[in-house]
Amino acid sequence: MAMSDPIADYLTRIRNGLHAKKNYVDVPASNIKRKISRILLEQGFIKKYIIIDDGKQGIIRLWLKYDELNAPVIHNIKRVSTPGKRHYVSVDELPRVKNNLGISILTTPRGVITAREALRQNVGGEVLCQVW
Repeated sequence: MAMSDPIADYLTRIRNGLHAKKNYVDVPASNIKRKISRILLEQGFIKKYIIIDDGKQGIIRLWLKYDELNAPVIHNIKRVSTPGKRHYVSVDELPRVKNNLGISILTTPRGVITAREALRQNVGGEVLCQVW
């Protein structure tokens, strides 16, 4: 059966892996998931990620990050825009997550970027997810 929301599946695999205290999770690869993974790495929410070539679409292996008390660095990861209800914002309406302690990830005409970067570039877009 075809998956209707692969980004929601990606976020759920991360959420479940954190809840189960896994070291890493594997998700099917796509270009947008690679870009979201890059942002999570740059913002310090994951340790690292690699792309594994399996002869098909590939797999992204994400190493999850925990603090010194073995609590997950990602407290919550939430899908905002869904295939059934898209959530677009202009540059004036860019969301702030937990008073800028978290990040919003957007897809814009300039690529997949954080809300802070979208503000710097003066561009709006579709809010994919929020992480804190």
